[in-house]
Amino acid sequence: MSLTLTLDFEYKTTIEKLWSALTDSSKLAKWTLENDFKPIVGHQFTFRAQPSEYWDGIIQGEVLIVEEPTRLSYTWAGGEKHTVTWTLQDLGDGKVNLHLEQTGISSPPALNGAKYGWTNWNKELEKLLAE
Repeated sequence: MSLTLTLDFEYKTTIEKLWSALTDSSKLAKWTLENDFKPIVGHQFTFRAQPSEYWDGIIQGEVLIVEEPTRLSYTWAGGEKHTVTWTLQDLGDGKVNLHLEQTGISSPPALNGAKYGWTNWNKELEKLLAE
């Protein structure tokens, strides 16, 4: 069984500023995890979190799609291998919609965990965009 998580977030910002928050390694680290991300198709990168007794804290990824400033996709492997795709849509009037699709999730508990994680991280993203 493979489940898909879809979430939408709306921000008061520009599409360029949101794109930068998703693709600039130092900005990405402010709202997610330390990383060596580069928005280059084929680039292999690592996200690093604090290890725990259940997990080594490492997420490996590879950039699959870069369509600046509207679409970014990469693999996300930290136990399971998922594909994360971000789609940005300028709604006008200083608002941008950010759509997340994460595919390849194995179980309802894993789906709930991903939803919880991205929802909390997007609160941090909102703070970053307000700076």
